[in-house]
Amino acid sequence: MSDEPVGGAYRIEDLAHRSGATVRTIRAYQDRGLLPRPERRGRANVYADAHLARLRQIAHLLDRGYTLASIKELLEAWDAGRGLGGILGLVAEVDGPWTDEEAVRISRAELDDRFGGSPDDAAVADAVALGVLEPVPGDEDSFLVPSPQELAVAVELYATGVPLSAIAGHLRELRGQVEHIASRFLEFTTEHVFARYLGEHPPSDADAAEAASLVRRLRPLAQQTVDAELARAMRLFATRHLRQHLGSGQAPDRGDETRTVEIPVGTMRAVEGLVGAERAAAFVAAAAELEVQKRTLDQLASNNRSRNDVHEIG
Repeated sequence: MSDEPVGGAYRIEDLAHRSGATVRTIRAYQDRGLLPRPERRGRANVYADAHLARLRQIAHLLDRGYTLASIKELLEAWDAGRGLGGILGLVAEVDGPWTDEEAVRISRAELDDRFGGSPDDAAVADAVALGVLEPVPGDEDSFLVPSPQELAVAVELYATGVPLSAIAGHLRELRGQVEHIASRFLEFTTEHVFARYLGEHPPSDADAAEAASLVRRLRPLAQQTVDAELARAMRLFATRHLRQHLGSGQAPDRGDETRTVEIPVGTMRAVEGLVGAERAAAFVAAAAELEVQKRTLDQLASNNRSRNDVHEIG
């Protein structure tokens, strides 16, 4: 005799098998009010197709980062007659690609060839941990590259002599800083753009659809802003570094040797507030030169007074 349920009538073990959830998880969902109680038939609890569909919906939303508390609100709204179409559309828009890059597949042999031809298992493990490479299930000799551009940068840096360990360390540091920028941009847009859609939990289908449209419009703005500011900062600091290294690394052919001097951060911020970041270095140099000239004049005047005093005594 088959143990398979008939006509959408499931025991809890059958429901767990079909949904991918554990028996313990199903019972926990019931206790939280996420899953309706089963029908009682004699001494047995019987679950229906509706329970299976609900479990799949919960799993779908959990995969997209929703908490159980927010999922409960969504499901209660749905049970009250409000659809989830707009919400799921917004979720799909946010979960969509935030770049035009397409992932590519690369073999281990090709990967080794790009990085000098010598296998480096530690470096590969580091790249997998960082998400630069993703293992391909069932194929130990291949990887998926989510960002070919990021891998290409690593290849170029390695070719110039940068060790792979240094590249990985730099990426970790950079990732933390970029994640902070992304978080601040989201906080900024949430406060000034999306706050009006979040007052109602969950938002209506119309509000969710409008919010999804705004996500599409705002999606490129973060990258465009970062690109512009990075270009500005690179121009500023690259020029400054070049001047510093040329000044300290070459013998001056005039009497204008350049030296690097540490200035308190607070002082530099105050100067940048007065004249702007690009003119701050020139301002500090001019101020120092002015102070030197002033003290030279004071010394000359003091020496002149001393000579006069000696002349009067004589």
